[in-house]
Amino acid sequence: MTPADDLPPAFDLRRVSFDALPGVFDQVTAFWTPFLQSCKAVVEQASELRKAVSPSAAQRAASLQALSLGPDAPAHSISAYLKDRFTPYLIVPREAETRAFFTAYYRPEVRASLTRSPQFGEPLLQRPADLLTLQPGDEFAHLQGLSSARRLPDGVLAPYPTRAEIDAGALGELARPIAYVADAIEAFMIHVQGSARLLLDDGQVLDLTYAGRNGQPYTSIGKILIERGDVPLAEMSLERLKAWVRDSGQEAGERGRALLHANRSFVFFSAAPSSKGAGPIGAAGLPLTSMRSIAIDRSIWPYGLPYWAEVDAPWSAGQSAPFNRLVVGQDTGSAILGAARADLFFGDGAEAGRLAGSVRHHGRLFVLLPGGEIR
Repeated sequence: MTPADDLPPAFDLRRVSFDALPGVFDQVTAFWTPFLQSCKAVVEQASELRKAVSPSAAQRAASLQALSLGPDAPAHSISAYLKDRFTPYLIVPREAETRAFFTAYYRPEVRASLTRSPQFGEPLLQRPADLLTLQPGDEFAHLQGLSSARRLPDGVLAPYPTRAEIDAGALGELARPIAYVADAIEAFMIHVQGSARLLLDDGQVLDLTYAGRNGQPYTSIGKILIERGDVPLAEMSLERLKAWVRDSGQEAGERGRALLHANRSFVFFSAAPSSKGAGPIGAAGLPLTSMRSIAIDRSIWPYGLPYWAEVDAPWSAGQSAPFNRLVVGQDTGSAILGAARADLFFGDGAEAGRLAGSVRHHGRLFVLLPGGEIR
């Protein structure tokens, strides 16, 4: 998941009191563990999988104080700390739509094989040796709009191949498979989510972690289907999207595969034996926590800030209900662009995926800035 390459949309920050966040202090205990993980990373200046803007001095000081309270701090101490150290601000885009926009994501759990077979024919690839991830501030005129590049043998940087070109064999021997899944749409959704848990036939379980992307722009294939009239907006879901691709054919030249190629972005992974009970590793390099971790625009916000998310969405029983949560920015995404944009991590497995695929809702997003700091 990556930052916008052009200027971020303008936004306003409207200062509010904690009274505007009803129930916020009832949630501090559940919020505290993932928040402390972020505080530790901020203080130690830990390596990030996808670099975000740097934390401010005020955020580093607030993180150090949080660590001094410890993991067993009582709720009243955590509440006092938040009141003393942070000021809530409503994030308001200066656009036609002045509310925040929420989506959700999950970690797929899918059957896979370490070898190609008729049942498992679509590869998930390791990071190639020639892939160079560009950092915010890197300027190469011929790579404008891209977040990664290919280093050629003579040292020259070139645009990295697109999804269609990679599928056609553009990487050659550099494209080393980690494992194989059932079909192209299964692999595609793993790319979109940025992680997966692979269930092998011998009982092994592998955790896939994002290891880089080709830097090409992300395009929502669901949005394409809606705009073309292939799937009505009211009927769009993860299941409907997968079914359309499978019904339309996934071989070269077929409509389903062509739709996947409309998203030029391609993601590479690393794999390790599963850490049972731990969430996937997000862009900040930390395990994500279900219903507490969110992905934010890393070109605007540093990792580790607290947010108050307020949206009516189908996040639990499939019916819209208030999702009013104290959450932490610990991830990012290629489609997560703008200050008032958040992707909610819903957890692992098919049910989390079903619920996450139904979330495309507007609401309100508040950022808690340390020391009253305004960016």
